[in-house]
Amino acid sequence: MTCKEIREMLPDMAFGEAPISGEMGQHLQTCAECSGKLEGIRATMSLMDDWEAPEPSPYFDVRFNARLREEKAKAPAGWLSWIRKPVLAVAASTALALAVGVAIFRNQTGHHSGNNTVAVGPISPGTAVGDLENLDNDHDLYSDFDVLDDLDVQNDQTANP
Repeated sequence: MTCKEIREMLPDMAFGEAPISGEMGQHLQTCAECSGKLEGIRATMSLMDDWEAPEPSPYFDVRFNARLREEKAKAPAGWLSWIRKPVLAVAASTALALAVGVAIFRNQTGHHSGNNTVAVGPISPGTAVGDLENLDNDHDLYSDFDVLDDLDVQNDQTANP
């Protein structure tokens, strides 16, 4: 067996839940590290078995109740005490949202540097992006080109006689 397999089984062996087989026993006899860890776990468990929780002071309850009364007296009274923090949080988040909205609005209304395009590299003609860029660049030319409008009218008349 390997040390990793033994280490996974050490807690069970220390509690006595897993019997130590011949192969495990042989590994524990030859591996000082694994046998040391097993003995360390057993020693810790025996210390925990001997440990007893200390008894609380006889005046613990009296002092605890007095402290509770002091804290209750410090707490502000009324409905305003429980609503104050949420109202402040909502006001702060509203102010932040308003500031972000104003910043976005100012950016969209012309307070930027003019060019809104992003350079992504050369655009190949014949692609969808290239065609859209050509249409955008030559918008004035195409808008004044009356032949295209006449073709649409002719197509509509032949389709609907």
